[in-house]
Amino acid sequence: MSLSPGAERMPVLYLSHGAPPLADDPVWPGQLAAWSAGLPKPRAILMLSAHWEEAPLALGATTTVPLVHDFRGFPERYYRVRYAAPGAPELASKVRKLLGVRGISAQDIPDRGLDHGAYVPLVEMFPAADIPVLQISMPTLDPQRLMEIGRMLAPLRDEGVLVVGSGFFTHNLSALNRDGRVSSVMAEFDDWGRRALEAQDIDALLDFERTAPAGRLAHPRTEHFAPLFVALGAGAADMDTQRTVIDGFWAGLAKRSLQIG
Repeated sequence: MSLSPGAERMPVLYLSHGAPPLADDPVWPGQLAAWSAGLPKPRAILMLSAHWEEAPLALGATTTVPLVHDFRGFPERYYRVRYAAPGAPELASKVRKLLGVRGISAQDIPDRGLDHGAYVPLVEMFPAADIPVLQISMPTLDPQRLMEIGRMLAPLRDEGVLVVGSGFFTHNLSALNRDGRVSSVMAEFDDWGRRALEAQDIDALLDFERTAPAGRLAHPRTEHFAPLFVALGAGAADMDTQRTVIDGFWAGLAKRSLQIG
């Protein structure tokens, strides 16, 4: 991998990553595959997942190491999934420098592999596993600070790096429903989020716990909405292009996913 200015500018993604059974869904894997097919091929992927909170901000493995199967109670086949993407040491160096300019230190956790918030969607979007991937942690859940981190990372887009925030547009496990029923809370929050994004009402999104209908019920803990703010920061210059690529619900949760740029 060689990162250099002048590469095709990459968009920024916020995606709802689902759980390991996403692979068995009759619709969702195809939606993710179609999405990636319409993107320029990235030189590297920078991934922030709801499933890795670490402060100070941490850089994961820059070599190919085993995945983090960070879930319990699933059939054995889900623990046999592999995604041996190349490491991205050059990208790690770039991230460290961009953060360092703003006085943010980064720690290295060289044996930390991709968690399911990273590899579950990547398996469907880039199944060849031939694109270097670097996962970094979320050092905070504060929306303003996450947007600022996204802005710091934005220059990577001009070097062919696809910045991905991976969460879930609604995430209350008590609302999981395998028969497809969607609670009014999940539906109302999803509709509110759609309208706020279309209006580019960043202030409302930043204050979603108070401005959204039942915001704290849609996200009892905010880690799955938090990656959205990194994406909004990294894509701030292109918000006029923001669009939802995938919508609808999976097991009662909103899988709204969007592209900026």
